[in-house]
Amino acid sequence: MNDWIISQDWQAYTPAEHALWDTLFARQVALLSTRAAPAFLEGLDMLRMSKPGIPDFSELSERLHKATGWSVVAVPGLIPEAAFFENLANRRFVAGRFIRKPEQIDYLQEPDVFHDVFGHVPLLVHPVFADYMQAYGQGGLRSMRYGSIHRLARLYWYTVEFGLIRDGAGLKLYGAGIVSSASESRFAIDGDSPNRLRFDLRRIMRTKYRIDDFQQNYFVIDSFEQLLRETLDTDFGPLYAELETQPEIEIGAILPGDQVLTRGTQSHAAGKSAAYP
Repeated sequence: MNDWIISQDWQAYTPAEHALWDTLFARQVALLSTRAAPAFLEGLDMLRMSKPGIPDFSELSERLHKATGWSVVAVPGLIPEAAFFENLANRRFVAGRFIRKPEQIDYLQEPDVFHDVFGHVPLLVHPVFADYMQAYGQGGLRSMRYGSIHRLARLYWYTVEFGLIRDGAGLKLYGAGIVSSASESRFAIDGDSPNRLRFDLRRIMRTKYRIDDFQQNYFVIDSFEQLLRETLDTDFGPLYAELETQPEIEIGAILPGDQVLTRGTQSHAAGKSAAYP
């Protein structure tokens, strides 16, 4: 099977592109010092990402592999699900090699090297989260046999991309879509608009999500161990069959059985429209 891996071609980055990375990096580190999960910040330090410029994937992979056996590989952009899952299952994290334009500094729809590397890679230093990502890739390959990729995509979205984690009495960010975004880093933790709900695997896999704006619901895990345990202990075949008999859940809904940590005002979402996968 084609794994879609290409050369990063690190030497081709321009001084302006390296400078843009440095601008994004400095801004996010300042925002995340009190907002991000300690494991994420520890990963940044261990991988020495504070070195100026876009990281060289080969150097990054050498340090990462020593920690958890993972590597970072370049791909041309979004790739087919089968290739994505196959790479994760083999502890290869796929990253786009292009970096956004200066006019896209606050938002772009397709993930770039900053989102992929800054947002995702630091947590791959954490052994339990690293195991979760591999288990997710293995589960993704199995999900293709059941026609349930969209169910598993929701789990990825609400954990790997937009997850929150308990930290004592407070909450911290760990999802890559949040930690790589200046505005959502503030919104997800400080904002009064979103609901923050306790993690529920079945509920998440029934829940739609929005791709063009901040999330209306964030799901909160107690630990990365919980995330891995839920994944490894669940027989997803019967679960997919069970979920097919149940209705979809709209993105901002709160259900009677939800454990609500914060009931948001939903003021941000009011009057907005979005694409709902």
